[in-house]
Amino acid sequence: MKIYQQLTDFQPPTYSVVTSGTFDGVHLGHQKILKRLKEIAQKNQGETVLLTYWPHPRLVLRPEEKSLQLLSAFEEKVELLERLGVDHLIILPFTKELSQMSSEEFIREILVNRINTKSLIIGYDHKFGKNREGSFEYLQSHSHLFGFEIEEISRQDVDDLGVSSTKIRSALALGAISTANKYLGRPYFLRGKVVKGHQIGRSIGFPTANIQVKEDYKLLPRDGAYAVVTEVDSIRYKTILNIGDRPTVSGKEKTIEAHLIDFEGDLYDQNLQIYFHEFLREEHRFESLDALKNQLLVDRERAILLL
Repeated sequence: MKIYQQLTDFQPPTYSVVTSGTFDGVHLGHQKILKRLKEIAQKNQGETVLLTYWPHPRLVLRPEEKSLQLLSAFEEKVELLERLGVDHLIILPFTKELSQMSSEEFIREILVNRINTKSLIIGYDHKFGKNREGSFEYLQSHSHLFGFEIEEISRQDVDDLGVSSTKIRSALALGAISTANKYLGRPYFLRGKVVKGHQIGRSIGFPTANIQVKEDYKLLPRDGAYAVVTEVDSIRYKTILNIGDRPTVSGKEKTIEAHLIDFEGDLYDQNLQIYFHEFLREEHRFESLDALKNQLLVDRERAILLL
């Protein structure tokens, strides 16, 4: 997959099959669009082009809001798209000026003149231009003027999958990992760097890696204990992971702590990838560290069985 940080870097192929959007999570609905993209490209000896935006439009248009939570960090999304076989990824810098472009201007200047769009595939509710005025109906009625074919992945097609980014976020907020994973078509994951912790787990025989996620907009599942798989240097380990405030030891901030089962070695400063599989339990305040240790023994056995 070729990646372009600016439109001016892109040299369009003779037949561009294009889709556009934020593609947060690259879930099954997105994958359906990309599958259709590839089908049309193969039929017409064309190449697939995905136009996405960064920063996320909400970060630009509503910077006062601090609630943006995304299913995939930008680098994660790029890797997911590459795995799905997209030929060209254009990252369009999202600005207030861009948001004020009319739909006709956006289509002519970007889709036609810059990308040489011959076929455009969009999701059922996707719109272009200022105030999202460029609907599928508008594109369809003007396609002869723009010189490309237009196809919409219908609402029925998406509803049959029962998937949306909103549904996935809601499932993760409830700890419904299996539901979120079903909609994603893969385990939900996050990445982080191991930083120095308080080493309380080590004192009770459960050393943990304290994981710091770089992107503050990355959505974390609900607080609690999870059965996850941790990837370290391409090797995967069964793991119990806790997200929360560590009430047993009077923690004052949210942490992500992972106990890698059967791992020996130093993880400090390493980058880990965490794949979520099952929610084990809510976070509790235990009467003592011994009580916490006994619960962790139970969690570990459950995680081994589940994984």
